Amino acid sequence: MHTELNHLSISELDNEKASQIIESCVHCGFCLATCPTYQIMGDELDSPRGRIYLIKSALENNQFSSKSLKHLDRCLTCRSCETTCPSGVEYGQLLEIGRDFMETKRTKFQSLYRFIIRKVLLTPILFKPVGYFFRHSKVTTKSLKPSNVRSKVLLLGGCVQPTLAPNINHSIKNILAKLDVEVIDGLQGDCCGALDKHLAASKSAMKQIKRNIDKWSLQLNSGVEVIISSASGCGVMVKDYPSLFKKSDPYYEKAIIISSKTQDISEYLANKDLSGFRLSETNISYHEPCTLQHGQKLSGLVESILSQFGYIKKPIKDSHICCGSAGTYSIFESKISN
Repeated sequence: MHTELNHLSISELDNEKASQIIESCVHCGFCLATCPTYQIMGDELDSPRGRIYLIKSALENNQFSSKSLKHLDRCLTCRSCETTCPSGVEYGQLLEIGRDFMETKRTKFQSLYRFIIRKVLLTPILFKPVGYFFRHSKVTTKSLKPSNVRSKVLLLGGCVQPTLAPNINHSIKNILAKLDVEVIDGLQGDCCGALDKHLAASKSAMKQIKRNIDKWSLQLNSGVEVIISSASGCGVMVKDYPSLFKKSDPYYEKAIIISSKTQDISEYLANKDLSGFRLSETNISYHEPCTLQHGQKLSGLVESILSQFGYIKKPIKDSHICCGSAGTYSIFESKISN
């Protein structure tokens, strides 16, 4: 798909990136078959191919409207299209560039609402009292400590997960303790930047990302061997850090190091001896997060670990399709999400 972009409203990096991504699309339509919103809405503009045309038109001719933005907002950013695409189109990155550019078409009410949601979710003192009422798992076991520390890791527990499902990080730390791994907790308020980035608050996101890179670099230099993400949405964001900087930027090399040291918890456990955790055989159904199977390309890894634990996985129909939550999508696009 030929394009000529030279828009002054976006950065040189975004201009270059958008041009490369748009030109890599051969508009074959393979993405339509696995796009959840296209399957539901049946509208070409609610498909990756249609959204690419909208973004191309906006960046080339400054032709876009609030309706164009609506079609971009409807995207779950599940990146299933990237898994399907034979041309390797990095649609997720292009979508964020398009959303940033079209943000001016948002109404004042929409902008204020999105700002409030961001601030509440990213401020623990505000979110914890609210999130407590939606909590669906509690910490029911005591915390364990490594008997003989063999390695040290930094655990990124997510912004929402510690409040809504604290048992997840608690259980991960206990598993790692049994493997003699010391865990350094990442602060709940230290967002990876994904929430701001996905809601077109790029300046705020980049400030947070740079703070993270500086802080985590110091921790890597102080004995931390691996940065573990227990929330796959955070993991895919951190692994994508290098793409957010020009190669001449001092943060680029640091971002590469951070990215290379970041692993999903399943990646980390895949190389460990888990024989001591063997349980009685139990039937379960497991739906793989989009950010894990499409974003991080780690499909099947969790299933292999669960089978080592003794779980028997029952197949889920269309397991490659998004569950519909997609972070804040379930708040802003609740009807489609449901």
